[in-house]
Amino acid sequence: MSQPASHPVKAAMWMVGTLTSFTAMAVAGREMASEHDPFEILMFRSLVGLMIVLVVGGLAGTLRQINTSKLHIHLVRNSSHFVGQGLWFLALGIAPLAQIFALEFTMPIWALFLAVIVLGERLTRVRVETAIIGFIGILIVTRPWAGGLSIGIIAAAFAAIGFAGAVVFTRLLTRTETITSILFWLTAIQLVLGAIFAGIDGDITMPSASTAPWLVLIGCAGLAAHFCMTKALSLAPASVATPVDFARLPVIAVIGMVFYDEPLQAGVLIGAVIIFAANYRNILTEMRLSRQAAK
Repeated sequence: MSQPASHPVKAAMWMVGTLTSFTAMAVAGREMASEHDPFEILMFRSLVGLMIVLVVGGLAGTLRQINTSKLHIHLVRNSSHFVGQGLWFLALGIAPLAQIFALEFTMPIWALFLAVIVLGERLTRVRVETAIIGFIGILIVTRPWAGGLSIGIIAAAFAAIGFAGAVVFTRLLTRTETITSILFWLTAIQLVLGAIFAGIDGDITMPSASTAPWLVLIGCAGLAAHFCMTKALSLAPASVATPVDFARLPVIAVIGMVFYDEPLQAGVLIGAVIIFAANYRNILTEMRLSRQAAK
């Protein structure tokens, strides 16, 4: 069976868009942390995202693809993503940016185990080794023996688990759902959840002249990041696209150092490299097995 043509240069350019979008979200989240709580940020982010989905879907004529046949899966997928995003935005206000991004790279490792439970995938020797090596990287990044387990670091670590759940259920949804339907329910469900939790204390801080642009940026960047990554993976294998995504870590580390006076810790970079190496080895193994099965 022939493999689809690969376009690594185009894929890399789309991944640069992903890198830029995620970095912009992190900076915007940090800038708003003093005025908006994570639930308010999620609510306004989802509102902006929903408006974009409706406008673009209307222009493209794809809104008719939205349906409720898999609404129960959308609810689980977006609840998991909501928890992950809430913890991520919480961590942005109180933890070093480089550590947050390094821990975010553990998401594929958690997804390995969740895929076994949800999708019935096999837990192979390579996947177990990936988890073990990745856990070593986590320990180097967080340094629990040196008092490194702050609330922000714990939130970032659990955010990765929330993202992993979202990824696994997205895989399930892509078997039958279109991108328009997935993005509509992503923004609509999280808008409702955000409004409920943001207003549970009876106080929602409305956007100010200083925070409104950041909120719009987060809404646009969130959708742009997922769109760019999807385009990149459609143009080249994950083994080509993933290394470009890893560049997010040194970029955000420099931003944290220059703009927020965060020290550049060697342990964070070393641990992140170990986590990335474990994930990358698993990607290459999975692709090799997939090619063998296709013959």
